[in-house]
Amino acid sequence: MSLHIAIDASRTTVDRPTGTEYYARRLIQSLIEANRSLDSPHRLELYFRDAPKASHFPDDAHTRQRVIPWPRAWTHFRFATEIWKTRPDVTFVPAHTLPFIFPGKALVTVHDLGYRFFPEAHPAPQRAYLDLTTRFSQSRATVVLADSQATADDLAKIYGTPAAKIRLLYPGVDPEPLTSDPERINRTRDKYNLPRRYFLFIGTLQPRKNIERIVKAFALWRAKSGDYETALVLAGGKGWLFDERWVDGSENVHLTGYIDDADKGPLLAGALALVYPSLYEGFGFPAIEAMICGTPVIASAASSLAELVGDAGILVDPLRVEAIAAAMRHISEDSARRAQLAERGKQRAKAFSWEASARQLLGVFDELQDGR
Repeated sequence: MSLHIAIDASRTTVDRPTGTEYYARRLIQSLIEANRSLDSPHRLELYFRDAPKASHFPDDAHTRQRVIPWPRAWTHFRFATEIWKTRPDVTFVPAHTLPFIFPGKALVTVHDLGYRFFPEAHPAPQRAYLDLTTRFSQSRATVVLADSQATADDLAKIYGTPAAKIRLLYPGVDPEPLTSDPERINRTRDKYNLPRRYFLFIGTLQPRKNIERIVKAFALWRAKSGDYETALVLAGGKGWLFDERWVDGSENVHLTGYIDDADKGPLLAGALALVYPSLYEGFGFPAIEAMICGTPVIASAASSLAELVGDAGILVDPLRVEAIAAAMRHISEDSARRAQLAERGKQRAKAFSWEASARQLLGVFDELQDGR
């Protein structure tokens, strides 16, 4: 028997998606494709606040798209009202929060609890809302999806979410747009006015990304190595609480601003290493993307990054500038180690596919259908 599944797709229509919004779009796309292959496909109903681009979701006989505009509190009023009308078997919210009042079974993804570990990185009203809605969602949901074991552990520790309710579902990463040929790498370097050798950070420039220590580690590595040609590239927009003092006076540090998606692959493929010692990550897309490109990863031993990268990168204490600088030295001086990490990364990255994520999600729907 097939299910009627209502899906909150409201976060998939933004022009510049964050990791969470990208997750929602790609998981729903892959779910549509995987659902089509079932003997008894589920009936998927996608709800949008704004009309999606025609290219975002494939035409499918088992999928219906509904645009229901509403100016404020779309989830808790407009989306909830439609669920009360249609009474789906399951409501799935992949990138936001469950409505406060609605009928039936529910599935929600909790990506991370960074606001609990770094409260200063969020305005007070946003922090309070995130805490309220996450606490409610994990309690109301029939099943909670976690992007990583680290997030699953945080849910159990902070909110007391029962382990039996949590399912670990790693996001996928698309390999196709990340492959890059030398000509594209050179064109992208020229576009952003970068030297041939550089270490790279990709992401929003904000406190929990550890930007200040990355810059200090680069300066330390530079002084000890005597290499004044290699640069540090910080690719991404300035986020909440970005501090200009992190980069003031630093030599050969390039801030690109927000980068086009098409440039991500060439930037990663052309880098000596991705330097990604974040203080907290629910799931680190850039680390997997770098491994797909064959670029070594210097990652934090904290939160989810250690479980994602494993022995395919160099794990460091994110609070120790000297440890980050030492990893940069290993990468820059040891070509054999660099090649070894590149190969390990390519192999490890194969475990993260959207097809596998969607099929695992269908298995969770089977559980809900069986009443487990």
